[in-house]
Amino acid sequence: MEAGDDIEVRHDTERDLWQLKHRTPKTRITDASADLRKSLRIWATEWNSLDGGANAPNFSLLTTADARTDSAAYHLRPQGPDGVRDEAKALALLDQARADSTNKSNKAAYEAWDKLDTTQRRDLLARVQVFDAGPNMEQATAQLIGLASLAVGHEHAEVFAERLAGWFLQRVVTQLRDRSAGAVTGLEFDAVFSERRNEFRPGNLPIDDKIVDLDETDGEHRDKTFVHQLHLAGMSGRRVHHAVRDYLRAFTQRSRWSSDNLLRPGELGKCERRLLEEWGIRFDAMCDELGDQAAEETKLREAKLIYRRVEQDARFAIRLIPAAARAGFQMFLKYHLRGRCPSVSTRRGLRGVSLPWARRRTR
Repeated sequence: MEAGDDIEVRHDTERDLWQLKHRTPKTRITDASADLRKSLRIWATEWNSLDGGANAPNFSLLTTADARTDSAAYHLRPQGPDGVRDEAKALALLDQARADSTNKSNKAAYEAWDKLDTTQRRDLLARVQVFDAGPNMEQATAQLIGLASLAVGHEHAEVFAERLAGWFLQRVVTQLRDRSAGAVTGLEFDAVFSERRNEFRPGNLPIDDKIVDLDETDGEHRDKTFVHQLHLAGMSGRRVHHAVRDYLRAFTQRSRWSSDNLLRPGELGKCERRLLEEWGIRFDAMCDELGDQAAEETKLREAKLIYRRVEQDARFAIRLIPAAARAGFQMFLKYHLRGRCPSVSTRRGLRGVSLPWARRRTR
């Protein structure tokens, strides 16, 4: 991107340089239009720097504007069944427009054109293709979604295309900021495409990269019930930080899945019931081992032990990453404080709260 041209495509033995132009509806591309002349200026400069020849790249102009049938751009279309491509006619029209034009904004473009002799111009145009009347942004998006449906089905095509486009945009931004990042290769795109597609297979859910990296854990989350409970159990600040981080990531990811209609009806409720059952099994086993007369110190030790198991072994979730599963367990910590350990549940006046996710409805 933005290397030899707007887009530079490298093959094993050749290069393609692309100019992209997005114009308003009913725009015409004439022989003196700035889009065409600017493109020719860039290509003529490239041509001169390479002295033409076999090492010269191919040049393409993709535009939403229309080429009139009597224009040079029309005669530089790719060869088709109607046989309209006529490079000699295009050269004559461009030379005539150059002679007749008084457009000062095209001065640099005309000067670059003048530096080429007739043979060079003819050889240059032999490598030029104009793709006019191209799809606008909305139409291109619709085409992408149509192709995406072949990979993930119509139900998930739009979300899949959005995620793939989001990755590509960020990848291009990285390339523009840091040339050492290298160009986007076919192998890289194929790997990302396959990875994103597999996220939409049955049994999987797509994970947002930005959400996985989310780490804003202070401020509004300090007063969450489970945060107070972890402090009561004597957890270190770092472990509380990890708990809040997992909670935030899981809540944000589930909200994204709900808004994208990726969750099946009742799926979230089933997940939470399974989490509740798994937590209950662990909690009841702990209480049986403690007995009714356990000392406070023993209770705190067991609380740390059971929470460590949650941190390291929790894998019960919808189709989630482990962090989201751990976060789900954190939502049920209130049962540890409100079960058969009343001496703990009354401290600081904590009360159980309803689950925020349980109140949400998936569409």
